[in-house]
Amino acid sequence: MSQNRQTAKFDPGAPGKAQVTTLSRDYPAGHVIPLHFHHRDQLVYASRGVMTVRTGVGTWVVPTHRAVWIPTPVPHSITMSGTVSMRTLYLRPRLARTLPRSCCVVNVSALLRELILHACALATLNFRKERQRHVIDLIVDHLESIQTVSLQLPNPTDARALRVAGTLLASPGEQRTLTQVCKITGAGRRTIERRFLEETGMTFGKWRQQLRLMQAMRLLAEGAKITHAALEAGYSTPSAFIFMFRKTLGTTPSLYFQGGATLEGPAGCVSDTLEKRRVTASRRRDSR
Repeated sequence: MSQNRQTAKFDPGAPGKAQVTTLSRDYPAGHVIPLHFHHRDQLVYASRGVMTVRTGVGTWVVPTHRAVWIPTPVPHSITMSGTVSMRTLYLRPRLARTLPRSCCVVNVSALLRELILHACALATLNFRKERQRHVIDLIVDHLESIQTVSLQLPNPTDARALRVAGTLLASPGEQRTLTQVCKITGAGRRTIERRFLEETGMTFGKWRQQLRLMQAMRLLAEGAKITHAALEAGYSTPSAFIFMFRKTLGTTPSLYFQGGATLEGPAGCVSDTLEKRRVTASRRRDSR
């Protein structure tokens, strides 16, 4: 909640004139990348661990095999839960024209994962090199049809609602009712319910539910057992947490964090799919 009071520093990332530059880095649990911004659009992929991205307007949790899209010049910080293997693509602004100009968490299919890892192995991708141009076209083509994941927690803007949100963010497992929290922050219940719905697009109950899910995911990434993570995050029972996790990510927490998360498309068909998309992208480019 203190993002707005911090000064964001410019981070050139991987500078250069190439259409795509990359960064591959591993971070220990608890590491924080301070508030900063780039002059390129950014796709940050977690091949291991869980990242929490914070901006002035909200928070995004990025679990393993997902990525967060951060358009330029959004100031953001990143906190690591568990050991994190981060693979980042920096795209020249507007290279992926149809992607939103706001942050979002996205699914990373088997194909996109291979494209990200291949790009990181090359370090930079430039249109002037034919093979690299094909890879750029494939990445952009895939990004423009990507699926988003509901792992965002928007910040309200009203000062009273912000105090309520700040109280809960400081202690996600807080069991006090909205009425009790409102008394602490000096706000009226009906006012807070109205402000949350108007300013975050969520009811207060949904917002709090999302907060608990995201907190439990961070705890699991740090090595907590499912029961502990669920209760610490404020769920009444582990089964309630498992239900919400499955609803959001399509699998159970135990399977997901054991590496059994299902990625889009059969892994064995990556090469064939890659070639088909390369041909499609080439034809589309030739017809421009």
